[in-house]
Amino acid sequence: MKVEEFYQEFHHWLITRGPNYVGGIIIFFIGLWVIKLIRTRMRNRMIRRGIHSSLQPFFLSLTITALYVLLVIWVMNIIGWEMTIFTTIIGAFSVAAGLALSGTFQNFAGGVLILLLKPFELNDSIIAQGQDGVVTSIQMFYTVLLTADNKTVIIPNGKLFNEVIINVTREGKRRLDFEVKVGYANDVEKVRGIIENAISTTPNLLKTPVSKVGINSLEIDSIRYVINVWVQPGNFLTAKWTLQEKIIKDLGAAGVTFPKAG
Repeated sequence: MKVEEFYQEFHHWLITRGPNYVGGIIIFFIGLWVIKLIRTRMRNRMIRRGIHSSLQPFFLSLTITALYVLLVIWVMNIIGWEMTIFTTIIGAFSVAAGLALSGTFQNFAGGVLILLLKPFELNDSIIAQGQDGVVTSIQMFYTVLLTADNKTVIIPNGKLFNEVIINVTREGKRRLDFEVKVGYANDVEKVRGIIENAISTTPNLLKTPVSKVGINSLEIDSIRYVINVWVQPGNFLTAKWTLQEKIIKDLGAAGVTFPKAG
């Protein structure tokens, strides 16, 4: 009797639920094949579009994982399994993880945006977060700068992307500005000529845009000249030191007087 009851129940289950299980299994294997096809095409498309190599594994993994989750949920719905407990567990875990890793997610999102939008690239010289240096590494969570005095600075990407970034490399040239003060007893044209000659004979200065020399202000005890020259970003400090030293030496050799320190 028990065997007959078991057979009847199994037969009833097979008729009522069996097609759902068969359909779910078929859908599952078809879904695996489709996801594999999507993975291949997505990888090839990212390569063709030149998406940064650091982002390709992330986008690929995120997309494929999401597709697997959707496939499992779809199959479970076809089979008729109850999803309430499963959904509750996933929701609770997501909230806990979000609260615990909010700062990490912010840095991660900043890294993704930096790699996608490219406000700077490797070997660019930037000024950000009070730091001035060359970008030596762009990671998913932080960016590494090397300063002129050989210090390694690690900046979280969340803070870096949400603040002002000055990229001094992108335009290919940088303007160097500084001022020189001389006394009123000196001839204006003579001083200008000495400065312009120093500019024309100093290495590592660009010919275009044209350099400029002018009187910036008249003070009680001196005339203030402003000098604008253009340099390659990598030569900025060297050119500044060399030109300033040459101007001071040439002015002194020509007998130009400077205001006395108050």
